[in-house]
Amino acid sequence: MVKPSSAETPPTSSFHPVFLLQTLLVHLICGVSLGIGLWMAHDVYYISLVSNPSSTLRLIWVIESPIVILLYSYVRKNPNKSSYFKAVVRGLLGLPVGALVNALGAIALGAPVGIQYLSNTVHWSLMMSLFTFVPAASVYGSSWEDWRRIFAHTKPNGFVDYMICLPAHGAVFGAWFGAWPMPLDWERPWQEWPICVSYGAMTGYVIGMVASISFVIIHGRQQHQKGD
Repeated sequence: MVKPSSAETPPTSSFHPVFLLQTLLVHLICGVSLGIGLWMAHDVYYISLVSNPSSTLRLIWVIESPIVILLYSYVRKNPNKSSYFKAVVRGLLGLPVGALVNALGAIALGAPVGIQYLSNTVHWSLMMSLFTFVPAASVYGSSWEDWRRIFAHTKPNGFVDYMICLPAHGAVFGAWFGAWPMPLDWERPWQEWPICVSYGAMTGYVIGMVASISFVIIHGRQQHQKGD
């Protein structure tokens, strides 16, 4: 990606091919890195979420974290006032903070608590932080207005908002739907925490990225038609 100069950088709320390309590339690279993590777990380390959820989730978030932080730091808000390095630091700090928020939310909704579940919960929460918290931390930093607009009111405004909002909501709703089979008395291995929740979160995250691209295209066309 070639970064436009400050004089040529279009506002994120208007249609511009550069931002459409950025959306496609960011989601494509993040999706591919997620797939690489799953592939390496299965074909390189011969593990899976069912057989070894803790190690599989750790491999996923370790591979995914630098990709997400570096890419979303590139599309940070106010690039002329906030350096790329500062955005990367915000993403690094946001990773454990977001993991704590996701862990507390999961426990509040019924996730099991105990030493035997600690490793699974930690690595699941770190993965969820990459899906939900880290992109916003890298892009918006401590801008409460933007955080509230994206997560509390769900009112994305522009390409970057769609890039962050829809995949994050997709991951959360996917994890929620994925948790439904857990209390059922089927006695299946994949019903253990956090296997089906992780599959649901990853599925929702990917669906959210596809929806994000679609909304960006639609939003861009509408803005383009208004400009004509």
